[in-house]
Amino acid sequence: MAMLTRVPLVYTNPKATLFPPPLAFHQCHKCCFVPNSTSIPSLSLHIVASSISPTFHKGFRRRRFGSLSVVAMADSGLSTVLVTGAGGRTGQLVYKKLKERSDQYIARGLVRTEESKQSIGAADDLFVGDIRVADSLGPAIQGIDALIILTSAVPKMKPGFDPTKGGRPEFYFEDGAYPEQVDWIGQKNQIDAAKAAGVKQIVLVGSMGGTNINHPLNSLGNGNILVWKRKAEQYLADSGVPYTIIRAGGLQDKDGGIRELLVGKDDELLQTETRTIARADVAEVCLQALQFEEAKFKAFDLASKPEGVGTPTKDFKALFSQVTTSF
Repeated sequence: MAMLTRVPLVYTNPKATLFPPPLAFHQCHKCCFVPNSTSIPSLSLHIVASSISPTFHKGFRRRRFGSLSVVAMADSGLSTVLVTGAGGRTGQLVYKKLKERSDQYIARGLVRTEESKQSIGAADDLFVGDIRVADSLGPAIQGIDALIILTSAVPKMKPGFDPTKGGRPEFYFEDGAYPEQVDWIGQKNQIDAAKAAGVKQIVLVGSMGGTNINHPLNSLGNGNILVWKRKAEQYLADSGVPYTIIRAGGLQDKDGGIRELLVGKDDELLQTETRTIARADVAEVCLQALQFEEAKFKAFDLASKPEGVGTPTKDFKALFSQVTTSF
């Protein structure tokens, strides 16, 4: 696949951060790393179509059944929500939450491969598509009310790294899967398709760290991953579609709903000890953002206090009301 021209961005409020030794991390979102006390900074990084056949039998019962089906769908009051990146660890949580709340949502998921679809249940509401190819998104996006974007480029570690010998591992991106192609072009394609489909809201999960062009995560595989994520966020903010941009801290595989959540701006939370968050809490905030007007046209950093400190967040309207930034 031909490489695309890189577009440089200019950032304000640079806060350069270096890799402190030793390097300690674990993967989060799809390409992010949770900072331990001595680790690198963090990167966080549908409708089951109910259709009526166009050809009806002449019998009264068949016509009546079709009429009732249409009315039921129209009056159901359910929102059809598509989560892309549904095969990822955070994406799976969002998809599962949508399915569990069938009284509110008709869930759809988009995955990249048939193997990924099979691994998470192979339901009819799971679609296979390539976000880098705009034409492949139509079946999944057509008819949705909201879109939750959880796609991300994934850096891979070069083989041969021995942590016992010190030093830092080297990373690379597979051909055609660089952040420019996935986090910029792929997300732009999703935003364009959703806007054309008339969606009412787009929730985009990004990452803290984007204010610092010298952030070490930009050097992974020479991918400038935070640069391209930030560019997609700006494109969404300029799209005219109601949006919520969630810049998550370092994602952790822990239970959700038991911590006090924190919102911030301009990577200020990265300068504190509270710069991580459970994936389950991010997934919950994604769904809650669909419920409140206070979450629309907002962009914010998201982290949490440690378990047992503070009061677990239950009032999401109040949480979103704390946010004063649109980008």
